[in-house]
Amino acid sequence: MAVHDFNSQRVFVEAGLAAGGRIDATREQANYLLNVLRLRGGDRILVFNGRDGEWLCTLETSGKRDLALVPAEQTREQTPPGAIRYLFAPLKRARLDYMVQKAVEMGVGRLSPVMTRHTVAERVNLDRMRANAIEAAEQCGILSLPEIDEPLALEKALAAWDAQVPLILCDEAAEVANPVAALERRLGPPDAGAPPREVGLLVGPEGGWSEGEMAAFDAAGCRRVRLGPRVLRTETAGLAAVAALQARWGDY
Repeated sequence: MAVHDFNSQRVFVEAGLAAGGRIDATREQANYLLNVLRLRGGDRILVFNGRDGEWLCTLETSGKRDLALVPAEQTREQTPPGAIRYLFAPLKRARLDYMVQKAVEMGVGRLSPVMTRHTVAERVNLDRMRANAIEAAEQCGILSLPEIDEPLALEKALAAWDAQVPLILCDEAAEVANPVAALERRLGPPDAGAPPREVGLLVGPEGGWSEGEMAAFDAAGCRRVRLGPRVLRTETAGLAAVAALQARWGDY
């Protein structure tokens, strides 16, 4: 059975979803559904909000622009958020868009921008990050949207980190070049017990970490992982590490 019906249109809403409810579509959603997709009253689409699962909703039109979504039946129950918290030095616009979309597709449960010594982007557009997360979830049948944190200075993020949660650091100078072997050395093999309920993944900027930051990682107990013999761009390194984590302890 497919994860979700790829033949049906799918949209995200902020409102609650329940039988007997009625959701007024935003102007943008109404324009997209009625004018771009050419749907009409009585047609059905899939709707989700990140909390109440996925619902098949009937379109109800009133006039040329007003549109309501009426939940008819739940097609899938809500899934829990992913266990990976992705901490990253912010990237410039297009590359950040790409990173967010792919991280959501791969099941990251929380996105946490951290400001480092060599961070390229000075500002982070959280609304744009959320829009990219929603678009990826809509297109890929995902039910749980990641939490998106306010940007935080790296030292504050480390100070607030729960010592019981493993924190993996992508480090091209780490001892073991095979990422899966490195992860098993740090977390144990997948058959050694239940996978971590949560794991942090820390990816740095293009300029790398400063000496002071590396010392702070050691003090915080970060577990270093090398992602093979090649130097990867920031967005590639993070996604490669997510793939390795998911393959060994994730929700595949």
